[in-house]
Amino acid sequence: MKYLLKNGTVVSGAESKKADILIIDEKIADIGPDLSDKEAEIIDVSGKLLFPGFIDGHTHFDLEVAGTVTADDFETGTKAALLGGTTLVIDYASQDKGGHTLREGLEKWHKKADGKCSCDYSFHMSVVEWNEETEKEIQDMIDHGITSFKLYMTYPAMMVNDRDMYKILKKLAECGCFAGVHCENAGVIDALIDEAKKEGRMGPENHPLVRPDSLEAEAVHRLLVIAGEAGAPVMVVHLTNRKAYEEILRAREKGQTVYAETCPQYLLLDDSVYSKPDFQGAVYVCAPPIRRKEDQECLWEALKKEEIQTVATDQCSFTLEQKALGKEDFTKIPGGLPGVETRGTLLYTYGVCPGKITQEQMCKFLSENPAKLYGVYPRKGALLPGSDADIVVLDPSKESVISAKTHAYNTDNNPFEGFSLCCGIDKVFLRGNLAVDEGELKKEKLGVYIARGKNQM
Repeated sequence: MKYLLKNGTVVSGAESKKADILIIDEKIADIGPDLSDKEAEIIDVSGKLLFPGFIDGHTHFDLEVAGTVTADDFETGTKAALLGGTTLVIDYASQDKGGHTLREGLEKWHKKADGKCSCDYSFHMSVVEWNEETEKEIQDMIDHGITSFKLYMTYPAMMVNDRDMYKILKKLAECGCFAGVHCENAGVIDALIDEAKKEGRMGPENHPLVRPDSLEAEAVHRLLVIAGEAGAPVMVVHLTNRKAYEEILRAREKGQTVYAETCPQYLLLDDSVYSKPDFQGAVYVCAPPIRRKEDQECLWEALKKEEIQTVATDQCSFTLEQKALGKEDFTKIPGGLPGVETRGTLLYTYGVCPGKITQEQMCKFLSENPAKLYGVYPRKGALLPGSDADIVVLDPSKESVISAKTHAYNTDNNPFEGFSLCCGIDKVFLRGNLAVDEGELKKEKLGVYIARGKNQM
């Protein structure tokens, strides 16, 4: 299996340059001008941008939420991901409370994913219960290629207390690993929910009111104090607002290592979506909630300064029927949005095209940085000789409009419905296989599990 991509622009985090790429079997064999190989199938990619395969470090497929299960499992979700240029997803496996082990959680997620994925996949491990047995299992997870973990400061079935958080973060730091943390103040959120219900405020427009930005910022502050005492690096996942961002900056000024991730919904939507008529606001219910326009501007500026390291999706999709579980009570609306299919094209259209970020920075946020953070660089996240031939061929002139009628998700709604795109994903190579061609999925279920090393940033 040989392909020679001719006349494209190869994008890295450092530069964009005209070059050819020779693929032999699953690897990139050579990159340079005027390459030739008589045995290779030549593909002319003139006028196209060639990115390393995108990596989504935050997805939730086949996840039980609010009495239902996400609409997209690993089969449908990874098809959508691959069509959007994502060649590696890192989903969240989870330990269950009640004396369950990390190994049980890992086995459960392998059963969900193995043999079903159309892009490569790996797992973080969510730690929800801390004891001597769990502590011993951390090294076992590392041995299985899981080197990043997840902690929750909200959701009763998932969250850990401050004491255990300190112990977990300290243990992870000793092992050369880190945790991504969902930061919200669960106690005050519960109190605000109680107030809303007593006042009869039961619609989705109340969702952002009971989870205000100040309670995300407070939790980020508390996390960073605890991480500082533990001497541990941490990742603040799905960062949404200026107040929380400023907490990160203050911790960095003190010398702490703090990584940050944001998502397209926080860059492109604002909290007015929750007031849409006919219960349409439920489509946008996620946690933390979508914030104000000024918070969008702050996040774009942070990306421009490269003070946010990666843009993931927090993919967690539901149908309108599933969202209607909270028709009479907004707290019962399953929280989450789809995003894996449009992350790259949205970031290019609304970030690169208007000059908010460069295409080289887009490569960092979607490819290089997550590859380094999650220990797969330069096998993934790079277009270099010896790297996996995971290549996204982006056509910067292919216009379209996002619609639930044409997307690949197993849902009947899309939070970016009607958004115009100035570009399209033309081809995607997954480990040398031409899996997407002219925007259509040609090869399915080629994904393999990727065991990861430790953070390289």
